[in-house]
Amino acid sequence: MIAASNVTYRVGKKALFEDVNIKFTEGNCYGVIGANGAGKSTLLKILSGALEPTSGEIILTPGQRLSVLEQDQFKYDNFSVLDTVIMGNKRLYEVMKEKDALYAKPDFSDEDGIRAAELEGEFAQMDGWNAEADAETMLNGLGIETELHHKMMNELKGSEKVKVLLAKALFGNPDILLLDEPTNHLDLVSIEWLEDFLINFENTVIVVSHDRYFLNKVCTNIADIDYGKITLFAGNYDFWFESSQLIVRQQKEANRKKEEKIKELQEFIQRFSANASKSKQATSRKRALEKIELDDIKPSSRQYPYIQFKPNREIGNDVLEVKNLTKTINGVKVLDNISFILNRTDKVALVGPNELAKTVLMQIIAGEMEPDSGDYKWGLTTSQSYFPKDNSKEFNSEDTIVEWLTQYSPDKDTQFVRGYLGRMLFKGDDGVKKVNVLSGGEKVRCMLSKMMISGSNVIILDEPTDHLDMEAISALNDGLKNFPGVIIFASRDHQVVETTANRIMEIIDGKLIDKLTTYDEYLASDEDIKKRFTYTVSEDDAGDN
Repeated sequence: MIAASNVTYRVGKKALFEDVNIKFTEGNCYGVIGANGAGKSTLLKILSGALEPTSGEIILTPGQRLSVLEQDQFKYDNFSVLDTVIMGNKRLYEVMKEKDALYAKPDFSDEDGIRAAELEGEFAQMDGWNAEADAETMLNGLGIETELHHKMMNELKGSEKVKVLLAKALFGNPDILLLDEPTNHLDLVSIEWLEDFLINFENTVIVVSHDRYFLNKVCTNIADIDYGKITLFAGNYDFWFESSQLIVRQQKEANRKKEEKIKELQEFIQRFSANASKSKQATSRKRALEKIELDDIKPSSRQYPYIQFKPNREIGNDVLEVKNLTKTINGVKVLDNISFILNRTDKVALVGPNELAKTVLMQIIAGEMEPDSGDYKWGLTTSQSYFPKDNSKEFNSEDTIVEWLTQYSPDKDTQFVRGYLGRMLFKGDDGVKKVNVLSGGEKVRCMLSKMMISGSNVIILDEPTDHLDMEAISALNDGLKNFPGVIIFASRDHQVVETTANRIMEIIDGKLIDKLTTYDEYLASDEDIKKRFTYTVSEDDAGDN
């Protein structure tokens, strides 16, 4: 068990939390949610002891081991992958190293033998003989192949290091597990492995995530950070959403009834306060009026952008014809004689293990890259808008946000442009912020503003959710579902793909698999398909908010 008792945490004069009392108990998985800046990661740091609260205390059951998903990818560069994972159980690792050092001594003494026997007993009690096997099982489940297990951490790519750090946090059956965005750099099969692990984990889990599908799968409770308070809800993310909306509706309805009563009392008092025969009744109603208090319904700290892709013209029957596209990158043929035809009702999700193939295909049909051979033809009624995975070159200027978006707008009026920016939560002075200092999430919102203002009837998006918070992902999901045009997109957000796509395309060894189906149906249709979804996320996919 871990609990916060009267915890307050202040940054300057601002209180992120005020007098928080919350208990996290064994056998439950708690999803921590809240707007950007609400203090989700801060809460985990306070619980782990990495940050001291301004006041109050954290209470941990004596003798219990707490494990944290670390974020520093370079901390263990001088250690092997297996050693790094086993360090997740600090005492076990210490016993292993001390034991190995004793046996390596050339002048092994009687005292060394006694100490070695003590260590062997402790080692066996901690199931140390299975430590390497357990670590390897975790690494394999997270997509770290066996040949990497004995390499040094500094030989791994950043995305691989993240998976090793996750395995380290999970290793050794900790009593309390703190995970901050554990799915950020994971492929779909690794996420599913983690979901299964957490569902079967019998101790306490506290996890921060923007992945709604993941939270729905693993969470037994939701800890909602809002209004400077933390409120616990039983159930998963969807249950929290319904419950929180119901509470607000009930508060508004209660206030409406109170307002009606207040009006009724005020009218009576006004009519009869000067009437001697009614004066006692008027006085009684004044007392009743004074006792009525409206509920204080605070505005949520959550902000939902408004994302609506509205085409300027209806799309015709001829959308896109791709014939025999071939492209080789760095000596590898990523597209091999690919052909397909898009229809006017298609919403296509590009899925599968080859990240580069998906990006290259989108770059070619967006006119950003030339194929080695083959061609493609857009229909005369189509207009395209493209969201690239790497948008850095778009923001390499001294323009303000308003100036940047105005260049893409058919209407150069500043107020017209500010209207689109306002929908994407850029308000007031935000419009004069330079685009070259924007965060990853702000850049994504700018790119989506550009796509909305273009009025295109075909939109092409390469991993648009990577840098967004949960509220923006939800808004984007709604915008894609409601878009009346054609969509071609790639995303690792399971819920976005499942609720948007009606056609699935996967590129395997340069060849195209093309099916009219939903995402879940596609995954369930063939066991070989599921096995293929063990790709490694590229270095460029690291997200921020």
